[in-house]
Amino acid sequence: MGLQSLELRNFRLFDELTLTPDPSAVTVLISPNGTGKTSVLEAVYALATASSFRTTSAADMIRNGTTVAEVHGILTHRERRLQVDLTMSRGARNVVKRMLVNNQKPSSRADLAEALPVTVFTPEGVDMIRQGPDGRRHFLTTLMTDVYVHSSDVVERFERVLRQRNALLRSAQTAPFTADSARELDVWTQDVVTIGEELVLVREDIVRRLQPLVAANYQDLSGRSESVRVTYERSWVGDLGEALARSRDDDRFRGYTTVGPHRDDILVALDGRDARRQASQGEQRSLALALRLAGHALVRDERGVDPLLLLDDVFSELDPVRSERLLHLLPHGQTLVTTASPLPTAMVPAAVVDLTARAS
Repeated sequence: MGLQSLELRNFRLFDELTLTPDPSAVTVLISPNGTGKTSVLEAVYALATASSFRTTSAADMIRNGTTVAEVHGILTHRERRLQVDLTMSRGARNVVKRMLVNNQKPSSRADLAEALPVTVFTPEGVDMIRQGPDGRRHFLTTLMTDVYVHSSDVVERFERVLRQRNALLRSAQTAPFTADSARELDVWTQDVVTIGEELVLVREDIVRRLQPLVAANYQDLSGRSESVRVTYERSWVGDLGEALARSRDDDRFRGYTTVGPHRDDILVALDGRDARRQASQGEQRSLALALRLAGHALVRDERGVDPLLLLDDVFSELDPVRSERLLHLLPHGQTLVTTASPLPTAMVPAAVVDLTARAS
């Protein structure tokens, strides 16, 4: 599996860019900060997920002064050749995305996850433990759909019923809450329970499988023998249906669903301490790196393919010792690395691409 070529049009700073990375080794993208290195990795990520790891607004990816951005990629997937095309068109109110895989519209996230699994290391991702639960939930959702491709169906179904329940709760703040409204809320609540429990079972399975891998990676990165425990933390106690019944009045008052899988978290403990609050910054960064390395290994072990590895200026955020240790732990396979400063001496890239004059 690998990305053979990448073509951008009106994406971020680039009017046009064509890149042919090494299909099985390290390609380094080098240029000063602010010249589009991260945007190239973002475009690759967009091909794999139809989203960005930098922004929640697709409009940010469209070059200023233009209305349409394009990302095109040629991939190899075992014996198959795939073309993935993403077009983002700026409208009056929002951005319309059009994704094609071999000229066919993907039926679900599963089609994208199957085409191009990716593992991303960013400076923000290095701080995943210290930051809020949104990033950890996003990491877990992306990982489960990469490991179990067809689990994307349960993710999409849960997001859909949660939106419907929240829309009804919002409307109840400004309109009378009738008997019909109550019955409709009961229907959406039961759907949240049924699909939410299914989603949590898959998430908990992923976290159980991550646990020993994270512990081993952390010890290798830190050079210390502290115990590491990774567990799934639900946002409710007991039965989900009963928890939603208890929170019903509060949900109506607030206008959204206050308990459920969308509020859950990953608990990471280091020698029994909650690493989210009680670990040092260096310990938190090592744990975040250990989580992403473990996720990469889980995808490889489950599916027999190496995800494309994206490293966005990560080494600048680490001390030399952790940089060298991370380098020795990085998996083999296709890797794209961005940097504005020298790489660790042990990293020997197969290709170096200078982007200094490419952006405008």
